[in-house]
Amino acid sequence: MNRDKDYDLIIEAGKSELNYWKDILKYRGLCYILVWRDIKVRYKQTLIGIAWSVLRPLLTMLIFTIVFSRIANLPSEGSAPYPIMVFAALLPWHFFANALNDSANSLIGNQNLITKVYFPRLLIPVSAVMTSLVDMLISLILLVILMCFYGFLPTWRFLWIPAFMMIVFFLAIGAGALLSSFNIKYRDFRYIIPFLIQLGLFISPVGFSSSIVPEQWKAVYILNPMVGIIDGFRWAILGGTLEWTAILISLMVTLLLLISGLFYFRKTEKKIADII
Repeated sequence: MNRDKDYDLIIEAGKSELNYWKDILKYRGLCYILVWRDIKVRYKQTLIGIAWSVLRPLLTMLIFTIVFSRIANLPSEGSAPYPIMVFAALLPWHFFANALNDSANSLIGNQNLITKVYFPRLLIPVSAVMTSLVDMLISLILLVILMCFYGFLPTWRFLWIPAFMMIVFFLAIGAGALLSSFNIKYRDFRYIIPFLIQLGLFISPVGFSSSIVPEQWKAVYILNPMVGIIDGFRWAILGGTLEWTAILISLMVTLLLLISGLFYFRKTEKKIADII
C-alpha cells in the first residue's frame, strides 16, 4: 500500500513545479535503470567491450603527445610528463563531450518511452550524463596507474578532483538539457552538435597548457568554462599554480547554463510528446 502511495500522481493548482521536483526523487529508480540500460547497450556486441573506455583516452593521449609535444614541441605543465598532462585534461573533456552528445540526442532516442508513460522527462538527459560518468571513473583509475608508471605520485590536491567533477557534471546537465530541447524542436540541430564538440576540443587546453596562451587573449580564453575545469583537474593532479579567476568564471557559466537549460527544458517538456 505504501509503495503505491509513493508513486501517486498528484495535480495541485499552483504547485506543478514543486510536485515536478518531488517526482524527480520518486522516479530516481528509473534513472538508475536507464543508466544501466545505456551502459549495456553501449558495449553490447562490441569487439572488446568495456575496454573501449580505456583505449579511447589512451589513443587520444598518444596522438596528442606526438602532435603537440614531439612535432609542435609545446611545453608541458611544470615538470609533469606530457602524457600525464594530456590525460589529466582528457578526463573532464571526454566526459563532457560524451555526456553532451548523448544527452543532446537522448530524447529522440527514447521517443517510444516518452509517448507511452508519464515520468519527469528530465531523467532521460540526466541518465545520459550519468552513463558517461562511469567511463570517466574508469579513466580515473587508468590515470592513477599511468602516474605510478611515470613515478609521478598524487598529492593532497588529488582530493579536489570530486569538486571539479561536480562542476563538469552540472555543466553537462545544463548544456545537455538545453541542446536536447533544441534537438526536439529543430531536428537538423543534431548536425551542429558534433561541430560544437569538435570546436570545443580545439579551444580548450586539452593538448596544450594554458600557460602558452598569449596574455592579450586570456580574458576571452577563460570565458570557455572547460578552461577552468581542465586547469583545475591539472592542478589537482600535477600541482603548480591555478588561475582561480578561470575557476570562478567556470562556476558562473555552469550555473548560468544549468538554470537556463533547466528552464528551457521545462518550457519545452510540456510539448515534447506532441512534437516528437
